[in-house]
Amino acid sequence: MIVTVSRRAHFNAAHRLYRKDWSDEQNLEVFGKCSNPNYHGHNYELVVSVTGRIDKETGYVIDLRILKNIIREEVEEPFDHKNLNLEVEQFKDLNPTAENIVVVIYNKLKARLDSRLDLEVTLYETQRNFVTYSGQ
Repeated sequence: MIVTVSRRAHFNAAHRLYRKDWSDEQNLEVFGKCSNPNYHGHNYELVVSVTGRIDKETGYVIDLRILKNIIREEVEEPFDHKNLNLEVEQFKDLNPTAENIVVVIYNKLKARLDSRLDLEVTLYETQRNFVTYSGQ
């Protein structure tokens, strides 16, 4: 049997959406208030879903305690209360849009999981705006 298990997590972080090679006016036109030179923050919510076969010995797809620790180490500790543009290496040259953030998180988590497991990550930037990535 194939089952999907999910874990919720959250982190708070600041960012600025902009391109270094564009003027402030062009950044404002494209990214609106999200291009504020003084940054702005979000209370990000994360749903990490792992799909795979139920292990006959344990009854788990993945031990949720292990998944919790992976999320803490790969996402919460490095991202929480950080300025993504300035303090998170992956975003030094990558615009920290919700789309780019979810792909970075996916890649960090996928590298820590058994290759037989499928992964889907949903990132809520606000209650109404969210993105989902599953590796395609």
